[in-house]
Amino acid sequence: MKIIRYQNANGENGLAWQDDNGDAFALEGDIYGKLEATNTPVEVKKLLAPIVPSVVLCIGLNYKAHAEEGGMTPPELPILFVKGANTLQNPNDPIEIPQFQESTEVDYECELAVVIGKPCKNVSQEEALDYVLGYTCANDVSARDWQLKKGGGQWCKGKFFDTFAPLGPCLVTTDEITHPNSLGIKTHLNGETVQNSNTSDMIFSVAEIISFLSGSTTLLPGTVILTGTPQGVGMSANPQRYLQAGDTVTIEIDRIGKLTNPVVNEPTK
Repeated sequence: MKIIRYQNANGENGLAWQDDNGDAFALEGDIYGKLEATNTPVEVKKLLAPIVPSVVLCIGLNYKAHAEEGGMTPPELPILFVKGANTLQNPNDPIEIPQFQESTEVDYECELAVVIGKPCKNVSQEEALDYVLGYTCANDVSARDWQLKKGGGQWCKGKFFDTFAPLGPCLVTTDEITHPNSLGIKTHLNGETVQNSNTSDMIFSVAEIISFLSGSTTLLPGTVILTGTPQGVGMSANPQRYLQAGDTVTIEIDRIGKLTNPVVNEPTK
C-alpha cells in the first residue's frame, strides 16, 4: 500500500492510500496499529511528509562507491548521527539555505528512509525487517562547511538546520517492498541526474542497520532511519556543486516515487 499524509481544503490533516492512478482514498485507524482502507475519495490540497518522526537516525558513509569517491575507508560499524524533528520538510516545500548561520556549501543526498512500526530492541538481522512499517524517499540535506569545518568535530550541526530532512512523497508498506536492498536510487538537480545507484551498494544492509541501532536501544514507532547516500554528492563533484537558491532537487527511488523540493535562501525577517 502507498500511504500519504495530506491536508485538505479546510486545513485538516489526514491519511489516505493511493491507487495506481494516484487517486487518494481515506484511511481509518492508527498508522502504528490497525489501518482500514476505505473507498471514500479525499481531496488532497497539499501533500505532507508521510510521517512525523519521533527521531531521525542517520547512517553515514554507507555506500561503497561513495566511500571511494571521498577517498575514505569503509567503516567497520555503522556511523550514526541524528537529525531533529525541526529538520522535517514536506514534498514540494522549500529547502532553506541557512543565512543567519550562513552556509555556502549545502549539499543534496538521496537516501532510502526506513520507518519503524513497532517497538524494536535487540533484534536479529533475520527479524529486523519484521519491525518496518514502510519506506519512503529522503534528502539528507547537509551543510558541508558546518558538518566538516565549523561543527566541532561532530556532524550534527551541519545536518540539523530547519528543512534539512525532506520526506515523501508516500510511505510504501513492506508488502510492496520486500527487498529494500535492490532499489534504484537517484538525485536529479535541475533535471540533471547527479546521483544514480542502487541500494544493493550499501555497506550495511537495511536489516543490519536496524539490528545495530536496536542494540540495547528501543527504536520507538515513528523512528525514521536514513540509510546513507550513494556516490555523486556535490562535495565530490569537480568542480564542487552545491545547492543554490532557485535550484530544484528531486530524489527518486524505485517503487516509491519522486520527492521534489525547490531551494531558497532562509528568510532573514
